[in-house]
Amino acid sequence: MSGDPGGDPAVGLAASEPSPPSLDAEPSQPRRRRRWRRLTLLVPLVVVVVAPAYIQIPYFVLSPGPAENVIPLIHIRGHAVYQPKGRLLLTSVFETTNRVTVYQAFRAWIDPTEAVVPEHDILAPGQSVQQSVKVALSQMDTSKIDAAIVALSRYVGYPQVHGRGALVEAVLDGTPAAGKLFAGDLVTAADGKQIADAAALGAAIRAAGVGRTLTFTVTAAGHTRSVQVAPVQPTNENHPIIGILSVDNFPFPLTISSGDIGGPSAGLMWTLGLVDLLTPGDLTRGHVVAGTGMIEPSGKVDPIGGIQQKVVAAERAGAAVFFAPAPEAADAEAVAHRMTIVPVRTYADAVSWLQAHR
Repeated sequence: MSGDPGGDPAVGLAASEPSPPSLDAEPSQPRRRRRWRRLTLLVPLVVVVVAPAYIQIPYFVLSPGPAENVIPLIHIRGHAVYQPKGRLLLTSVFETTNRVTVYQAFRAWIDPTEAVVPEHDILAPGQSVQQSVKVALSQMDTSKIDAAIVALSRYVGYPQVHGRGALVEAVLDGTPAAGKLFAGDLVTAADGKQIADAAALGAAIRAAGVGRTLTFTVTAAGHTRSVQVAPVQPTNENHPIIGILSVDNFPFPLTISSGDIGGPSAGLMWTLGLVDLLTPGDLTRGHVVAGTGMIEPSGKVDPIGGIQQKVVAAERAGAAVFFAPAPEAADAEAVAHRMTIVPVRTYADAVSWLQAHR
């Protein structure tokens, strides 16, 4: 029956009743607001955690580098050589090639074998990393020449006994010779006239005067080239210069292979290696000896940076003794565990110590 209260009107009544609310049926606008609040809290946290891994700061990290035996790297011809049984190790430092990130600096700071140093300790004002590498390699070349000057002067009568030509010891920045002549170059002639020694080279430069270009014949690594340089006369000089320091050529062929290691700090160990090779006996008595220090032509040993990283490198290489420039000996002692640290002020201090501790 159409009037039956249990028929269609009941269906219509059920359809008009509201359905029970679901558990997630909250308004969408407040939910979006909460999500954005979470994101705004999360973004700063992500920045704080992630950014230090990418942000570079003006610092570099120093870590222990390789320790190499100098004896096989020294090549002498035309003179007696006495091969030692022990090893004389130069020590070096790895240096990051770019500024480090905050995380890298922190990791190095908590590592006792590494050091975090400010950029101004590594780079001169306006200097790039690539330029500093070139400077370091030039310093190494000068250190090898200075080491040879010391050893040859003491043991083979140099410079009274010398070869022909003038050897470039160093080139000064901002001078006419910069970028044209390099430490280790041998100048054998100027404008076709033979150069007997360093004094003859200086005389040729002064005779040319300002405003004239000199053509030098230069030998390096077995190759000969021509180099043109015009002398100048700075206000603080009383004669024309080209901007080099030169010494008499060595009395016999002598080369030292340093590879890609730069800086002047191997000078002491080059000197000891030359002394050991040029004199009978074995300075090390078969032991492993390491050290560092810049050598001057007078034989004086100057301090150099990275002493603690070099001590670590020497211990890892099994050295029993480490020669340290006297002003840095305390820093070396602070990280040494098994090695004897010997402070030295001259190369002769190191030689005397080795001779006395047989």
